[in-house]
Amino acid sequence: MTSGPGAGGFTQLPGMTKDRDADFGSLEERIMIALSEKRIVVTGGSGFLGSHVVERLRAQGCRKLFVPRSAQYNLCRQSEIARMLEEARPEVIIHLAAVVGGIGANRENPGRFYYENLIMGAELMEQARRAGVAKFVAVGTVCAYPKFAAVPFREDDLWSGYPEETNAPYGLAKKMLLVQAQAYRQQYGFNAIYLLPVNLYGPRDSFDPAKSHVIPALIKKCVDAVDRGADEIEVWGTGAASREFLYVEDCAEAITLASARYDGADPINLGAGSEIKIRDLVGLIADLCGFKGRIVWNADKPDGQPRRCLEVTRAEREFGFKATTEFRDGLSRTIDWYQAARQSVESEEHAGGQAAAGR
Repeated sequence: MTSGPGAGGFTQLPGMTKDRDADFGSLEERIMIALSEKRIVVTGGSGFLGSHVVERLRAQGCRKLFVPRSAQYNLCRQSEIARMLEEARPEVIIHLAAVVGGIGANRENPGRFYYENLIMGAELMEQARRAGVAKFVAVGTVCAYPKFAAVPFREDDLWSGYPEETNAPYGLAKKMLLVQAQAYRQQYGFNAIYLLPVNLYGPRDSFDPAKSHVIPALIKKCVDAVDRGADEIEVWGTGAASREFLYVEDCAEAITLASARYDGADPINLGAGSEIKIRDLVGLIADLCGFKGRIVWNADKPDGQPRRCLEVTRAEREFGFKATTEFRDGLSRTIDWYQAARQSVESEEHAGGQAAAGR
């Protein structure tokens, strides 16, 4: 990683106002100037979302990037966080590392998901503050929202109830990043922002059945069934729940935009602003994968949160983000990637693959 002068303030260029009527026409140029000379740490930068964020930053001219890997740094340990910060000397941290998984993984690992996500986020932000990091971008999760939040989910409703039980330990651990960010801003003037992405999908997602989310799990089921000539697949739940999905490259763009333009205390949703019932999602994926068989619904398994759909106007207003990838097109790209890469993906995951945290 290239060295430079000591950490300084995060540059906001003249004209980069937060007015509602701000002109975002030259946004790409502004981002490049604002971020390209910064030393940036991206935790989880080798993972699913993180790898796309790193690519996006590089495309914007950022060359002073540092991606801490779990083999070198255990980000749950204070001493190793301090060592990483001393070696990387970042001016900006984008915190994406997380211990994550689908419904099954959350049910099997509630304690681990809670502790590791909580301690990693809390220690990293504290050590970043002590080290003089100029900006901290905390990326949370839609699982932080209450189980029965009014739809669409608005940022102001984040504290209106308890999260869906299956995801609550993970969701609450990540939610504490918002509490910490706002407390540190109030007491120390620390510039930490908090983003709330909805369910993500796209190339490089995990297709390991033990930890995959709904879209990669369904793609794998359908592709495998076609290969075997199977006449049915089993899907968890009733299909009645709904979900919103954001293509991973769109999310990477949103995080990059927020890193350059947003310095506020309020949480901000990142999503596409539309939802689809799981029953319809299964039919769409089956069609795109060429699976013509029967769908067997296992109603003994949980549906998870009844509905998920975000109000996304704040992101557009504050830093000009609006998702552009049409859902069917994003699914097709994801399926194409998986079909091309699945032999290597499956062999890696069989051998242990990367840690779920992608740290």
